[in-house]
Amino acid sequence: MSLQKNVLGTTLRPCSREPLTGYFRNGCCETDEEDAGEHTACTRLTEEFLDFSKKAGNDLSTPRPEYGFEGLKPGQQWCVCAARWIEAYQAGVIAPLVLDATHESLLDFLPLEELQKHSAP
Repeated sequence: MSLQKNVLGTTLRPCSREPLTGYFRNGCCETDEEDAGEHTACTRLTEEFLDFSKKAGNDLSTPRPEYGFEGLKPGQQWCVCAARWIEAYQAGVIAPLVLDATHESLLDFLPLEELQKHSAP
């Protein structure tokens, strides 16, 4: 896979290696044509976002040992599907973005200026 870019136009940085995230489980929010969910938004998870995602049908917080998944907690970083992040954003539920680890394709949904308003410190 060639080097992919982040929303800032530089090389995509890792989002999280612990827990290991990304469509390819390589720590980065990389994507390709097989990633139907577009796991491209590197977010710093909040309790509110985890609750929103669970109610929307994607429970990220409950451990699933049969899949080797420990469940996610507030404060951890995770590559979230672009559509879920946008859906939460539109509902006023903001999980801060880690811009240098968020794939440039998120710019197809919102301009950089708007993403910067919701960046993680």
